[in-house]
Amino acid sequence: MHSSANDLLPPRIRRALTKLGSDIALARRKRGLTIAMMIERIGVAKQTYQRVEQGDPAVAMGTYAMAIFVLGLGDKPFDIADPSQDEQGLLLDAERTPKRVRAKKEPTSR
Repeated sequence: MHSSANDLLPPRIRRALTKLGSDIALARRKRGLTIAMMIERIGVAKQTYQRVEQGDPAVAMGTYAMAIFVLGLGDKPFDIADPSQDEQGLLLDAERTPKRVRAKKEPTSR
């Protein structure tokens, strides 16, 4: 089945998802886990898990997250949008920082 989500993805993102699926499949096999074991632990249908290993962009992000969790691959993938790791955001913050700060004048009372 060809999904519209797949049609909208830039090739670079498509390749990254395909690699993620392959990496999940390899990690599963290295741990000696069957697909049946994975679907039981993740709580999804066999077809859905097979789509994870194919890197299907239409699969829910939570399903990928559970696969990563079940395989014990750590929390690193969940830090993707961590503001402290956002180089562009940090640069923009630095650019917005004023060069000088002036004290506000107190209003004079009459």
